[in-house]
Amino acid sequence: MTLQKKATVVSSSVAAVLTLIKLVIGIASGSVAVLASAIDSILDMFVSIFNYFAISNSEKPADKTFNYGRGKIEALASVIEGTIITISGLYLLYEAVNKAINGEVSKYLDISIYVMIISLVITISLVAYLNNIAKKTNSMVIKADALHYKTDVFSNLAVLSSLLLVSFTGYEIIDVFVGGGIALYIIYSAYELIRDGVLVLLDRAVDEEIVSKIKEIIKDNKRVNTYHLLKTREAGHQTFVEVHLVFDCIITLMEAHKASDSIENKIKKLDNKRDWIINIHMDPYDDFKINDLNH
Repeated sequence: MTLQKKATVVSSSVAAVLTLIKLVIGIASGSVAVLASAIDSILDMFVSIFNYFAISNSEKPADKTFNYGRGKIEALASVIEGTIITISGLYLLYEAVNKAINGEVSKYLDISIYVMIISLVITISLVAYLNNIAKKTNSMVIKADALHYKTDVFSNLAVLSSLLLVSFTGYEIIDVFVGGGIALYIIYSAYELIRDGVLVLLDRAVDEEIVSKIKEIIKDNKRVNTYHLLKTREAGHQTFVEVHLVFDCIITLMEAHKASDSIENKIKKLDNKRDWIINIHMDPYDDFKINDLNH
């Protein structure tokens, strides 16, 4: 089992445990903030399970049906996860408004406080673990999962603060405001996940810093006269690079191929965590205008 899959199994298991604890206490206590945290944990669990299958499919090699592999499944998972988070945030906002209107009173505050302290410690540990895996694998799904649980850390802190304040002051409106605030924060946090996933699905180019380094590698090769039609994109753990290199017309195919291999190897060393798919087209003269018109 890969590191990415192990990470989703761990996060799913943790979310399941937190869901059970928070849901029982949230329903029993009547606290909007605790219930908000419980519902968020339910979504965490299902999203992590979904991520496991997304990673499993994205890791499958290219075949006759999917010539470029299934790397974009990770981006699709990120969009779906962000959408689910947004919907959960809207529901929690509704619950907060509903409690404010009906004037419901929270119960079992002491138990709720202990539950949120335990939840906070567990969630912080999980975020640290997921961030470590994300750095090692550069997986968009794991990064999304880590970000998702990071929002849980802040929401758990907010819920804990809310419960303490309600316990000391008796003002239920604090629970309403905190629950509503968490809902808005959850909706806001989902934007980045959806945006990044959509940009990958639209074949956005890789970071400008990496593109600049690729250009420098090409320019530094003395065999290459010029280049054109440099294109880059990402899909999961794969980074695709396409470029036309222009050589002297008298150069041998062997020499041009060696120069291309040298450039390709240097590009791959820019980031060893990436799975580079590089396609170099060798031109005997600069046919940029012709190619540009055809594209």
